[in-house]
Parts: sequence; structure tokens; C-alpha cells
Amino acid sequence: MSNSKETRLNLKQLHKALGIPADYATSCALPLCVEPIALVDTELDFYQRQQRLTPAAFSAWSEMREAAIGRGISLFLISAFRGYQYQHDLIARKLEKGQTIEAILRVNAAPGYSEHHSGRAVDLGTMGCDALSEEFEKTPAYQWLVDNARDYGFSLSYPPGNPYGIDFEPWHWCYSEE
Repeated sequence: MSNSKETRLNLKQLHKALGIPADYATSCALPLCVEPIALVDTELDFYQRQQRLTPAAFSAWSEMREAAIGRGISLFLISAFRGYQYQHDLIARKLEKGQTIEAILRVNAAPGYSEHHSGRAVDLGTMGCDALSEEFEKTPAYQWLVDNARDYGFSLSYPPGNPYGIDFEPWHWCYSEE
């Protein structure tokens, strides 16, 4: 996006097309996530799709993954950067399958408000656990992340009872460049 005004207009149109309430930005308390200018290709994800992250997030992810492997922990990417249009299309597909927008917004942030737009968020998986499942919380990989992810700049974005109204996502971690 070339500027903030253009971005907000585009997001408003995407939200309207999906039936997202006009007060979503204030009611969800999630920050607006701007798409980064620079992204780098990562390794292929679990589904053999190319993923992208900011250079700093990719470097931190690579170090964290290698450290986990060194401790016998399997970690792999399920998802990383997603643009505004991709988020719109993801939600649209769920609407087409009969899900309500209210239910969808408990598991997917509206376009513009997903940390995936920042190029710093990763959805992670481990062997022996279904992707994007709360069962991930019961794995050695999740416990390793709880104990070690901060050392690599990552934090769990949506713990139980988070203030954003997003369901608990033990697989979703975000890198902070601060």
C-alpha cells in the first residue's frame, strides 16, 4: 500500500465485502498491522508452500528452530506472512461454507488486523499433532516454546482469555523487532 489513507480505504472495502461490523477496529482492540516493505522467502511450510517473513523474523525463526532441533524438538512452519487480500479470501471461504462472521472473527482477525500481515507472525506445528489444533498445547514443542521462545524474540499472541477476543491459539507466535 502506498499510504495510510489508501490502506484504510482498501481495508474498509474488504471489511464491507465480508460483512465485518464497522466498529470492528475499536471493538476488537487489535492494532492495525501494516504490510512490510521487505520480505524474504523462508523454507517451505508443512504443506510445501513458500512462506515469507521479514528478514529479522526469518533470522530469529531459523535460530529458534535450530535450537529446538538441537533439543530433540520438531517445529515447522504452517503459515507466515499473509496479505490483506489473502486474509479477505480466507474469511470469504469460511463464509461460503456457512460459518458466521462472528464465529470466524474469534479465530481469524479481520483484514488489516492479523499479525500475519506484519511478516513477523508464524503458525507452528510439530510432528504427531494436527495443524492449528489446541492439542498443540499438550506437545513437548509447545512447552519448549513457552520456556524458550522469548530468548529468540517470539511471544504467544493469543493465550487463553486474551483481551482481543481471539480463541486460544497455542500455535501462533509473533516476533518483536524491539
